[in-house]
Amino acid sequence: MTRRRRAIEAEDLPVPSKTRVFTIANQKGGVGKTTTTVNLAAALAKSGARVLVIDLDPQGNASTALGIEHRSETASVYDVMINDVPMADVVQKSPESDLLFCIPATIHLAGAEIELVSMVAREQRLRSALDAFLAERDEPFHYVFIDCPPSLGLLTINAFVAAREVLIPIQCEYYALEGLSQLLNNIKLIERHLNPELNVSTILLTMYDSRTNLANQVAEDVRQHFPDQVLDTLIPRSVRISEAPSFGLSVIGYDANSPGSLSYLEAAAEIARRGAPIAQQ
Repeated sequence: MTRRRRAIEAEDLPVPSKTRVFTIANQKGGVGKTTTTVNLAAALAKSGARVLVIDLDPQGNASTALGIEHRSETASVYDVMINDVPMADVVQKSPESDLLFCIPATIHLAGAEIELVSMVAREQRLRSALDAFLAERDEPFHYVFIDCPPSLGLLTINAFVAAREVLIPIQCEYYALEGLSQLLNNIKLIERHLNPELNVSTILLTMYDSRTNLANQVAEDVRQHFPDQVLDTLIPRSVRISEAPSFGLSVIGYDANSPGSLSYLEAAAEIARRGAPIAQQ
């Protein structure tokens, strides 16, 4: 463990020259989307990158885990998408790091799907707001992570249109690949019709239990299907990862030396080293 920690601390990670915008997506629930969003963001902020998390899930779990205020009266991503409030007016700094920021979700977001239906350019609302926000920053953000709800409605479509990269967490359990082909088809449709820059750049294996044959089999299957996208790092099943959000912290802030924390730091380092994929012509 100490050797892993030393290796992580010794590495000076590159920061991207242009903001990398990720949507963390998988319409299957319970695969570790929010956990992955929060912990990768915290890990990259710890390495010196400026990171923004956009919480697009009405449950607001990413906001909770980052210690961000998101009661119903809090200005949130709902106001950005529905009422054209600038992102700069709703962004909050996470108490965990001076380099970690969050645009919170509130319960109002649950009604946004219906309100968006009749709006002009309804799929582009988040992208327009994010592009404007990033363009007026004096200090650039290196990474933006968008946490999606576990369904393919207008909120998730907005996330796909706003992003350039998709990160898919896949849990190492039975039925892991179930629904994945549907998700990939949906991403292709969005790429074709709404966002030609979209690209599934990263797949992260989560909830890995090395003691089971099943977990090893699933990991092998996913690597065979997606050799270029799957990170080498596996995220283990971990009590510490599960406990951290109840303290308003990522696992990095909660227990920096736990196996879960080290794994997310290693995964973040891989993402930083790989850099953004070169767009297909």
